[in-house]
Amino acid sequence: MKSELIVDVQQKEISIALTEDSRLVSLQKESRNIAYAVGDLYLAKVRKLMPGLNAAFVDVGYDKDAFLHYLDLGSHFMAYSGFMKEALADPKKIPSPANFKPKEEIPKQGSISQVLSQGQHLLVQIAKEPISSKGPRLTTEISFTGRFMVLIPFAEKISISSKIKSTEEKIRLRQLIGSIKPKGFGVIVRTSAENKRVAELNHEMRTLVKCWEDSIAKMQRSKPAALIFEEESRAVSVIRDLFSSSFESIYVNDKETMEQIQNYVALIAPERKDIVKLYAKEMPIFDHFSITRQIKSSFGKTVSFKSGAYIIIEHTEALHVVDVNSGNRSKATNDQETNALEVNLRAADEIARQLRLRDMGGIIVIDFIDMNKAEHRQTLYDHMREVMANDRARHNILPLSKFGLMQITRQRVRPALDIATSETCPSCFGKGEIQPSLLFTDKLEEKLDYLVNNLKVNKFTMYIHPFVDAYVKKGLLSLYGKWRRRFGRGFKVVADESLAFLEYKVIDPTGKTIDLKEESDMQSSQSKSGSKIKNRDKEEN
Repeated sequence: MKSELIVDVQQKEISIALTEDSRLVSLQKESRNIAYAVGDLYLAKVRKLMPGLNAAFVDVGYDKDAFLHYLDLGSHFMAYSGFMKEALADPKKIPSPANFKPKEEIPKQGSISQVLSQGQHLLVQIAKEPISSKGPRLTTEISFTGRFMVLIPFAEKISISSKIKSTEEKIRLRQLIGSIKPKGFGVIVRTSAENKRVAELNHEMRTLVKCWEDSIAKMQRSKPAALIFEEESRAVSVIRDLFSSSFESIYVNDKETMEQIQNYVALIAPERKDIVKLYAKEMPIFDHFSITRQIKSSFGKTVSFKSGAYIIIEHTEALHVVDVNSGNRSKATNDQETNALEVNLRAADEIARQLRLRDMGGIIVIDFIDMNKAEHRQTLYDHMREVMANDRARHNILPLSKFGLMQITRQRVRPALDIATSETCPSCFGKGEIQPSLLFTDKLEEKLDYLVNNLKVNKFTMYIHPFVDAYVKKGLLSLYGKWRRRFGRGFKVVADESLAFLEYKVIDPTGKTIDLKEESDMQSSQSKSGSKIKNRDKEEN
C-alpha cells in the first residue's frame, strides 16, 4: 500500500492529510498557536477539591479549570508527591527519581482529599485536549514519548508492546532496555523498536531523560500556571506515530516545517530522509494532490459511496449516530437479503474510514440495513473488525443487536473533526441576493487596481475559483493578460478548489492574507435586503 503524507502550512493553521493509495484516510487540522495539546506539561495549582466527583479542578491557565480525577493520579503518586516537595523546596538542586523508590500505591477506593490539598502545586500532563465546553483532562503520571519507547518517571517496570510476537526479540529488548535504563524510570517499548540496534535505543533513551531533566529545571524556575514542556510540532508528532516503511513521500509547502520533519526522519531513519520534499508550485498543495476534492465529498452530514448507497452521520454531545441507506442502487439484485449484505459491507468500509478521517470518539451507534440471516450478521461483524484493525485508536466493537444496531466505542483524545462542506455566498454574505455574476471579473479588476495603486502592493497572489480562473485566462487576449499589462507582472492569479464560486483571497509574499472586504460589499447586499423588507411592509399595509 502506497502511503503519502501531505502537510499544508497556512498562516493560522496547519493541515495534515494521510493518503493510502491516493485515498484520504486521515486529516488533522491544528491552529498554529494551539495550546493545551496532549502530552504538554504544566506547572499547575489545585483550585478546588470536589469530593463528590472524587476529583480536583486545577488551574493550568485555560479559560475553564482543568479536570484531574483521583484515578488519573497514577499508581506511583506517593513517590511523585515526595519528589515534587523536594524539587520545589530547593530550586538549585534537581532531585533524582531514583531516590524516590516506588512506595505503596494509593488505594483505588481512596478519596481525592486524602492526597491533594487546595493551593497545592502539581506538575501535570494534558491527557485530553479541551472538548466542547470542557477544560483539559490531566494526569500526574508523567510520560515522555519517543519513536521507540515511552519513558515513565518513578516506575521501574519494563513493558514490551504486545504487537511484537517474537519471544526471542521480547527477551532481547527487555535485557537491552534494562541495561541502559536509569534507575527510577520505567519504560514501555513500542513496536517500532523491534530489531533496532542498541545504539539507536540508547540515543533515544538519553534524549528522553534529558527532556525530563530540562522540564524539572524549568519547573523550579516557574510559577503556576506555566507551560513546562511542549510536545513537538503536530507534523512531527504525526510522523513519529505513523512513520513506516510504506511511506513513499512526505510533501510540505513550508520550508521551515519541511526542515523540522526532515531532521526528525534523518534521526529515526537516516536512509529515508530524502522522502521529505518541499512543495513549491503555485497551485495549493491540497488541490495538487486532490485532497480538497476528497474533503468536500467526505465531510458533511451525508456521505455517498459505491452504487448510489449512502450513510448519514449525526453528532450529539454523548454519541455519534450513523444511518445506512441503500438509495437508488444501480446494481441492486433481486435478492433483498444479498443486496442488504452487500450494502452493509460497503458501508462498513466507509464508516471505518470516516471514524479515522473525522477522528470520531466516544460511542458510535450504526443502524445497518436489517438482515434476517444470522450468518450474514456475523459476516458483517467480522468484516467491521477486519477493516478497523488498522485504526490506531483503541476501540471495541459489539455484534449487531436484535434491532440491527452495532455499537462501537472509540478512544476520544481530541475533538472530532467536523468540516462544513456547505458554502456561504461570498457575494451577498448570506443575505440572499448578489450582484450580477457576469460582473464579478470587473470587481476583481477593481480590487487589483486598489491593491496596486492605493495600497502600493505590487507582489501578491490572488486565488479564485477554478471556473473563474478558466474564464479569466481563456484565449490569447485573455483578461489575465490585460490585467498584467495594466498593473504590472508582479502578481499572479491562481486557481483554488477550496474557494466558493464567487470568492477570492489575496496572499502577500510572506503568506499573510490581505483583507479587501470593503464596507460597500456588505452595504450593497444589506441595502437590497432592507429595501426588499420595506417593500413587503408596504404591500402588507
